[in-house]
Amino acid sequence: MTATTAATAARTTDTPLVIDGLQCGPYDRDVFQQLRAGRVTCATATVAFWEDAIETMDALAAWNDLLDANADLVLPARTVGDIERAHETGRTAILLGAQNASPLQGRLGFVRHFHAMGLRVMQLTYNNNTEFGGSCYEETDPGLTRFGREVVREMNAVGMLVDLSHSGERTRRDAIEHSALPVVLTHANPRSLYDHPRNADDATLKALAARDGVVGLATYGSLCGRYARTLDDWCAMVARTVELVGVRHVAIGTDLSPKAGAAEFAWMRKGRWTRSEQRGADLGSPPASATGTGEWLADASGLARVADGLVATGFTRDEAHAVVGGNWLRLYASVLKTGDGDGS
Repeated sequence: MTATTAATAARTTDTPLVIDGLQCGPYDRDVFQQLRAGRVTCATATVAFWEDAIETMDALAAWNDLLDANADLVLPARTVGDIERAHETGRTAILLGAQNASPLQGRLGFVRHFHAMGLRVMQLTYNNNTEFGGSCYEETDPGLTRFGREVVREMNAVGMLVDLSHSGERTRRDAIEHSALPVVLTHANPRSLYDHPRNADDATLKALAARDGVVGLATYGSLCGRYARTLDDWCAMVARTVELVGVRHVAIGTDLSPKAGAAEFAWMRKGRWTRSEQRGADLGSPPASATGTGEWLADASGLARVADGLVATGFTRDEAHAVVGGNWLRLYASVLKTGDGDGS
């Protein structure tokens, strides 16, 4: 065995896969170095919130250039094999996703197009109701629409992950039932632990688990309340979620926004649809219990501590490794398919 092979084998055996199911914001080499410092094997990066098809294609092209320029730190993830290769070579695989289905512009065939261009995760709705279903922030959730059912079916066929993080509860449960493959909440928490419209009720989480889906627990203070304050607090939220749905169905979805500033947050919250103030998940004035901002996770480098934090909370080492990465990897293996959009 060569020295390189031995080092790779040791890294693969001794170091857990750390996978973050959702991040968003501007990325550069400094952010990639933070991911490496956090020993992050794979992170899903957001390429679209309100963008149309052309804007999303521009974003994907920019990501191709960015990944090429930093190939010593990162690589594009289109299959589970790419994620495993990143782990073996000490890099971070970047899985690209959209937090809205706006890039489709009413065209079912664009699901296959965007899959072929590298998109692997897509939310059916973001902060507003769409032609696909209802948002968690709207007063009325119509559920998964006829078009939404077609899109879910197409995403299943090509191997694109259906994300319901910002959807309303009726739309979430409709999609869970309709999808032939497991679906996910990439960045949400149990509403029974912190009451927020972006979080999911217990019935939805149990339905998700029954179909072998995964919930990525967010670290964002507005979605965690007191559970955001310290790593121990956040691990306690993980433990309570595991009691609800089982360790197989719980993972990480931080919702970190590296280097995002006022302009980026304004776009995330307002897009082009309003001139009024929109606070997103902050909901204007968070209660005192929600003011924690997760200082223990100022950037992705803090993710290196999570497995040990879970063990200190009472998880076995195998259970901790499942939560920090193994559960996402298993789910990706059941959903993600080839990179050419042929659905094989």
